[in-house]
Amino acid sequence: MATAVEKTKPAATAERVVVRFAGDSGDGMQLTGGQFTLSSAMAGNDFATFPDFPAEIRAPQGTLFGVSAFQINFGSAAIETAGDRPDVLVAMNPAALKTNVGSLREGGLIIADTGEFGKRNLDKAKYEANPLEDDSLAPYDVLAFDISALTLEAVKPFGLGNKEALRCKNMWTLGLALWMFDRDRKPIVDWLNAKFAKKPDIAEANIAALNAGHAYGETAEISGPLKQHHVDPAPAEPGLYRTVNGAEAVALGLVAGAQLASLPMFFGGYPITPASAVLHHLSRLKEYGVTTFQAEDEIAAICSAIGASYAGQLGVTSSSGPGIALKGEAMGLAIMTELPLVIVNSQRGGPSTGLPTKTEQSDLYQAVFGRNGDAPMPVIAARSPADLFDCAIESVRIAVEYMTPVMLLTDGYIANAAEPWKVPDMDGYSPFEVKFLEEAPEDGFQPYARDEKLARPWVKPGTPGLMHRIGGIEKAAGSGHIDYSPENHAQMTAIRAAKVNGVAGSIPDQEVTLGEAGGKLAIVGWGSTFGPIHQAVRRMRREGHDVSHIHMRYIWPMPANLGDLLRSYDKVIVPEMNTGQLKTLLRDQYLIDAEPLNKVTGQPFTIAEIEMAIEDAL
Repeated sequence: MATAVEKTKPAATAERVVVRFAGDSGDGMQLTGGQFTLSSAMAGNDFATFPDFPAEIRAPQGTLFGVSAFQINFGSAAIETAGDRPDVLVAMNPAALKTNVGSLREGGLIIADTGEFGKRNLDKAKYEANPLEDDSLAPYDVLAFDISALTLEAVKPFGLGNKEALRCKNMWTLGLALWMFDRDRKPIVDWLNAKFAKKPDIAEANIAALNAGHAYGETAEISGPLKQHHVDPAPAEPGLYRTVNGAEAVALGLVAGAQLASLPMFFGGYPITPASAVLHHLSRLKEYGVTTFQAEDEIAAICSAIGASYAGQLGVTSSSGPGIALKGEAMGLAIMTELPLVIVNSQRGGPSTGLPTKTEQSDLYQAVFGRNGDAPMPVIAARSPADLFDCAIESVRIAVEYMTPVMLLTDGYIANAAEPWKVPDMDGYSPFEVKFLEEAPEDGFQPYARDEKLARPWVKPGTPGLMHRIGGIEKAAGSGHIDYSPENHAQMTAIRAAKVNGVAGSIPDQEVTLGEAGGKLAIVGWGSTFGPIHQAVRRMRREGHDVSHIHMRYIWPMPANLGDLLRSYDKVIVPEMNTGQLKTLLRDQYLIDAEPLNKVTGQPFTIAEIEMAIEDAL
């Protein structure tokens, strides 16, 4: 959704509200959260979201394993994380309450559907007694009423069966939430009419449920926690804005990069959580010269993309942890043949199948080192959903200018999360148009000749006079003939490494994201740890602590000034959702005593966790 936004004055009191919708995976919590996000965007709030899916495709209804949640942090100030602790928890059943109530801040509001708190569901959630009727929820405000019955009453005129009628519960709940935060229902009504255009009775039933939830908030005479609360718009620069999640942003960025390179794009992919959405989005962009191919497996997906690059298109592939492992041999082929290729890695918890719907940053070693032989590859990491757009363009630039595969790291949190994005003016981006070699130079054609960046020429197959060999066996320097003699292999290994290391010459120096260059403590992050680190450092600096935030986009090769910058601090802490992978790289490259702060729970860092580490270090 795009809207023109005029610059607004800062709210008198900048505030943030964190709401979490939680229910069974069939209760439509992701849809509810997505539409509440749309309402936040239309209200001009800044926001960040965190969809939290169950790992099971369809766990038994009402069980703890089947809980799906969606958290949004919105407000009148800059928002960089989905929030530490919710202010409001909407719990559609006992399992949703049990798995999420521990995160709710003290004094927070619980809205619960009493219609789902029968003995059967309480037993499934391992409750010995009904928590709505004992004192276990005393630290919170509790608003409990029969949402199920109220929904059935609202949709009664439409003649739906009981099961179909109860599917409208999420719209009833959304209607109440829209009333609580003074939101307009019209965008949601328009969306329902469009979504169910071929089933108008379903659209009308959902709209009725939405209106009924809103009316309940307007008319219910309930003292205590149910109050309407208006959140002012956040300050924003003038421009065209839309909400974007990570998968959308990377798809748009890849297309923009291909356009800046004047290349058609071929995407070969295979469905895997959470990377599948990249294929879905790109498949809708055929008019921009994009060809998408859903392969039969991960190996076929990357090999088809390498074939496209060989044929003169921009080859792109995408996957998550186990799929990246399967692509490893073909990445080596792209490195040996020196063809441009972009590999998008939406990281998830591992190893093996691991935590398919949860987030981690545990593929950094795999990205930098995870191929047989000495096979260096540039690696870039995005810090937020919107940042993926520029990171994707940069990945394309490096791939085509240096004739190399590039890995773009994102993760499950970034891929699924959403934030406002100011649509950029593409006139501000410099093209990097590709020039194919079309005729042999005067001194003869050498398929592994080098330019100033050590990139070999890109030749479309069938170009007259430029026939050459290509493949995975070691190539002779210059001629490209098969040559696995010791001297040639050593020479080519060194050249490939020098080429990738040379990328550092075309990337910017590392900047200090917040704070000063030099001091007592630097918090060094990469990827989706940006939000909690930035907020924590900002808060601690306000309290007078000497701490700075450095966030890395270029993981390999690292910016040329990074070593000197890190040595200018007394201490360096590296928060990562792994067991210390960037920390190890920094120690190896710069011999600095970087200290790890690790989290491998499948959940992102909280601001409080980073603040605690800063306090301990200082």
